[in-house]
Amino acid sequence: MNFSPITEKRLHRFKKRKLAVLSLFLLLFMTFLSFTAEFWANSKPILLSYKGTTYFPAFKDYHPKSFGVYDVMVMDYRKLKLADKDWALWPVIQWDPFESNEKLAEYPGAPSKENWMGTDDRGRDILTRLLYGHRYGMIYAFFVWAITTIIGTILGALMGFYGGKIDFFGQRIVEVLSTVPQFFLLIIIIAVFKPTVPLLIFISSLFGWISISYYIRAEFLKNRKKDFVEAALAQGASKFRLIFVHILPNSLSPLITFAPFIISANIVGLASLDYLGFGLNPPTPSWGELLSQAQKNFTIGWWIAVYPSGALFMVLTLLSLVGEGVRDAMDPHIS
Repeated sequence: MNFSPITEKRLHRFKKRKLAVLSLFLLLFMTFLSFTAEFWANSKPILLSYKGTTYFPAFKDYHPKSFGVYDVMVMDYRKLKLADKDWALWPVIQWDPFESNEKLAEYPGAPSKENWMGTDDRGRDILTRLLYGHRYGMIYAFFVWAITTIIGTILGALMGFYGGKIDFFGQRIVEVLSTVPQFFLLIIIIAVFKPTVPLLIFISSLFGWISISYYIRAEFLKNRKKDFVEAALAQGASKFRLIFVHILPNSLSPLITFAPFIISANIVGLASLDYLGFGLNPPTPSWGELLSQAQKNFTIGWWIAVYPSGALFMVLTLLSLVGEGVRDAMDPHIS
């Protein structure tokens, strides 16, 4: 793939930050494990060969009668008796995020060979819920970042490019919206409606674009009078082309620099909502919900606090290190 000389220099500067590159790799690896969690943590076999027929229980539901069981509605594959020629490929962690360990005498259960990080107050495996919960956190954080970036970029570009009355009235509207207590308003709206991932993304995006619009507006005000814009205008370039082809690509440094930090803030935002009980509906796996349990059970279940908070700390640290690497890469004064 061919990049411009400036982009190649930025990539070279980022690659020189070994800690940032390692952090990016670890973050992508964790995200990959989360989005393919059915392969690593599940109460159903990934692949099952039973009486000459191949099944994929982890990805498809089968009626128990397919295995000669007629007294239950949901198949428990752990109790399925396999003949000599039958076999099953199980995940590394044989728990799904909604299943309780009924063998435990009490909940929460301490870390053991069956539950490596222990269980929560309902007997569900913490490691499994951390693995699945990371998926929801990244989906929420990424889409909120993408939507707010698009909205903030368009509105900031229009205000910075046209200036005058558009910029004046646009800034007054932005100033009014910026005074709204966004987090409390978010909680009020969620309390009225049933929270789902798409709804949380939509509501969180209502005000998240404001800070982005400030940076883009400033970049457009700085770049709109430069020589390359004047040259494009002299050649008859349309306003649409001036904005999106000439000025915008030269105004993306703040967006790229702040992206990891915005995603990090969004992850914390969802965890905070879940912690307060205004986030994802139970029993959806959630890091914030586990931290809420930790507050209630800390004296009898330290593992509920240590492992979720450790996972959150790790992801935020990795994003911060990636953000610092991107910031240095975008800085032309750093060699």
